[in-house]
Amino acid sequence: MEMTTLLPYLNDALSFALSALLLLGYHLFLRRKEQSDPSYTVQAVNRTARAAWVENVMAGGKDILAIQTLRNSTMAATFLASTAVLLIIGVLTLSSQGDKLEAAWHTLNVFGAKHAELWMVKLLMLTSDLLFAFFSFSMSIRIFNHVGYMINVPLSMNHTSITPVHVAVYLNRAGWFYWMGMRAYYFVVPLLFWLFGPHLMVFATIGLVYILYRLDRAPKILADDYSN
Repeated sequence: MEMTTLLPYLNDALSFALSALLLLGYHLFLRRKEQSDPSYTVQAVNRTARAAWVENVMAGGKDILAIQTLRNSTMAATFLASTAVLLIIGVLTLSSQGDKLEAAWHTLNVFGAKHAELWMVKLLMLTSDLLFAFFSFSMSIRIFNHVGYMINVPLSMNHTSITPVHVAVYLNRAGWFYWMGMRAYYFVVPLLFWLFGPHLMVFATIGLVYILYRLDRAPKILADDYSN
């Protein structure tokens, strides 16, 4: 393919690369912060809380609590997985209406290409992101169901592979898949703005990173908070 053929797609390619680097850099920043401060993010605190919860439940007398909590987590993941399927159907429907909506969608597209091929690539990226969200939430449901059986095994059985530590690993894995599904939902925002123009995608990514930074940081408990 000649260089002149690729030039119309340059702004879109650069914007996509910049957005991907911003998101990757942000998550690498979070990972480094967690290594130096295990309580820096909400996710790290939740992992610790889930491990403590499993140990408390398996100590005995918390069967109803375990069922209710796991049921709520499973229902939330099921709802989000179902929503991902509906959004995928919506995107596929949108792809069939591209010729009718192209003029309206490209009204704000000042710097990007307006080719039908690129439009289909954008929709494919959006669909792939939603498919990843569906897969993540489905895996989360699967592991939550496994935990529901394991967490009710009495410690008196002295089972070598069903200890609070093992069960906590499974539960945190389910939480990790749930987190990945939510990230995929968040990444829909810049991909959606990409349909209107590559510059809007970059602005949306910057805004998303700022919001995620505010949401991901665990609140700092000061000494004054305990006295109130």
